[in-house]
Amino acid sequence: MLDTTRLVVVACLALALLVAPARAQEIVTDSLPGQRLSWELVRVPGGVVTVPGVDGPIQRRVESFLIGRTEVPWELYDVFYLRLDVPRAERQQVDASARPSRPYGAPDRGFGHRGYATISLTHTSAVRFAAWLSARTGHRYAVASEAQWQRAADLAFVGIEPAALREYAWFAANAEGTPHPIATRAPDKLGLFDLLGNVGEWATAEDGTPILRGGSFLTRSEDLAPTYRERQIPNWNQTDPQDPKSRWWLSDGPFAGLRLVRIP
Repeated sequence: MLDTTRLVVVACLALALLVAPARAQEIVTDSLPGQRLSWELVRVPGGVVTVPGVDGPIQRRVESFLIGRTEVPWELYDVFYLRLDVPRAERQQVDASARPSRPYGAPDRGFGHRGYATISLTHTSAVRFAAWLSARTGHRYAVASEAQWQRAADLAFVGIEPAALREYAWFAANAEGTPHPIATRAPDKLGLFDLLGNVGEWATAEDGTPILRGGSFLTRSEDLAPTYRERQIPNWNQTDPQDPKSRWWLSDGPFAGLRLVRIP
């Protein structure tokens, strides 16, 4: 009788483990000193990922890191590029090579500002913004390596069929030609919002090349996938009247945004 009872208990424990919900993701909150701004990051466990290499796909080991739950919103980027963290009388004295110049016209293109993802950013802008945020918060922020971005995407969409992606993403078939406020689609399996679609997110490839990952509100249904990537082409800055072209803004790239990672 005792052996039978033990068998039943073990079987019940095994069943409970099988049906128990997956452990909730670890969420960390960070904030900008002196500003009423905060944001959430999710911890991504380390692992091996496959990324494009010079001679074909290669595997890379990625250590655990934190990634923003959303794309960087205008509210946070405004502090950087408008120098809102500097007393008004001193803003003109800020090193012009360290922060963006004012763009021609509204940087949000009239799509929306508060609650929307920052757009039209160059990779250089993304890198400089990450460095500024690191200095302001004391944490190590960075533009994601392509391996880090791919690791997050692999975990975020494992087991999700392509036909179901419209639940998680704004893309050409449902976005009506415009980006949407952040976090208005369902969170993925990592608890991230808009990792696919809405606006593309800058990452850095193995060879240092800037790569835009995840697709955007303009991406076709058949292309939207965790492996989607784009290299910048001249057309993204075609109508910029400056010579040389701006290193901060993409005059024809309203689909280029950013999601930062934080290195523990």
